[in-house]
Amino acid sequence: MHYTRLTPVLAALALSACASTPSVYTDFSPTVSFSNFHSYGWVKEPTDVPPLVSQRIVADINAQLQAKGWRLEQSAANADVALAAHVSTQQKQTLNTFYDGPTWAGWGWQPGWYAPGWYAPDVNMATTTVYTYEVGTLVVDMFDTRNKQAIWRGSATDTVPQSPQALDAALKAGIDKMFSGFPPESPKPVRQ
Repeated sequence: MHYTRLTPVLAALALSACASTPSVYTDFSPTVSFSNFHSYGWVKEPTDVPPLVSQRIVADINAQLQAKGWRLEQSAANADVALAAHVSTQQKQTLNTFYDGPTWAGWGWQPGWYAPGWYAPDVNMATTTVYTYEVGTLVVDMFDTRNKQAIWRGSATDTVPQSPQALDAALKAGIDKMFSGFPPESPKPVRQ
């Protein structure tokens, strides 16, 4: 069996497994009652991505917030919450090494002049392949427009697929997961 033929297949499977599950983290201010917020507006839409990608990110976030009963205001100044979204990408590399042939080196008995002692009857052949891929991160911040304080942050990180359809699916999966527990529960009153 030739391992060099399996290398691209195994690497593609490993990368596709990473691409299917975005890493999502959220954080919020525990002193804020999200039940007081009913509207939002954009102060910064994502840049440094193609315009269609930016439009899809904004549309997916809008759909999530409107499904929670929030209303989009055309101006963040008229809204309860201001939204800012940022996208960054970075290239990463992974190395995959496969060995052909058995590893027989070690201590043991070998007939002939060199027994007993170290021997290596076969030389291993190693094939290393470098895979370069792009990792993208979407960060969404929310601010209370009355006091200008940060109230919520969500981030989703995943490998960036090559096809537009796969990219759309990955964005949607990340945003869906980011807003799955939104809004956070209101803080419980403290009894003294």
